Amino acid sequence: MTEGSTIRSDDPSALALAVDAVRADLLVAVPTETVYGLACALTDAAVDRLLEAKGRDAGKGITLLVDDLADAASLIVESPVATRLAGLFWPGPLTLVMPLRTDATLPYGVTGASRSVGLRVPDQPFTRSLARALGPLPLTSANRSGEPEARDAAAVREAVGEAVELIIDGGPAPGGVPSTVVVLEPDGSWHVLRAGPISDTDLAKALQP
Repeated sequence: MTEGSTIRSDDPSALALAVDAVRADLLVAVPTETVYGLACALTDAAVDRLLEAKGRDAGKGITLLVDDLADAASLIVESPVATRLAGLFWPGPLTLVMPLRTDATLPYGVTGASRSVGLRVPDQPFTRSLARALGPLPLTSANRSGEPEARDAAAVREAVGEAVELIIDGGPAPGGVPSTVVVLEPDGSWHVLRAGPISDTDLAKALQP
């Protein structure tokens, strides 16, 4: 694949171009409020391409980009804890790892060996619009595994540009720290899998009776 083009997120044609690329099972780099991410269609072919570009083990799983919790209602087992955290911290730098419904089927590269999936609603208008247009989309940071996260479009191009069809330039990512990841268990318990901008203290306060 040739190196992809870059277009500003406020360009009137940017969303349509991104939608077309995703529908063609190609990769699109998108801004978030933390770091830049790689998004693709929720298909086996697109997820395989994403994993190859990232150099990521398929067993680790990939977060799904959504516009709100309802977008994934057919996939996940909802809970009061999930509803509470989503209501307080979405859109924002929080990933919720939730149990899958027994009848939900996703590419192995998204779930890995688990029966759960991470959901993320970034505080970035363009990226939420892409999710709103296409439904849940696999999303992972736009860098090779083990290398620093990309904070701007130039860093994306340097890291994974040859694998990406389109880079959406939303300016420098203001956060620079990947999202906090919280695992929600079927029994209602939860724990932090990855520390991030939202602290354990903030989470605990949010879930007080």
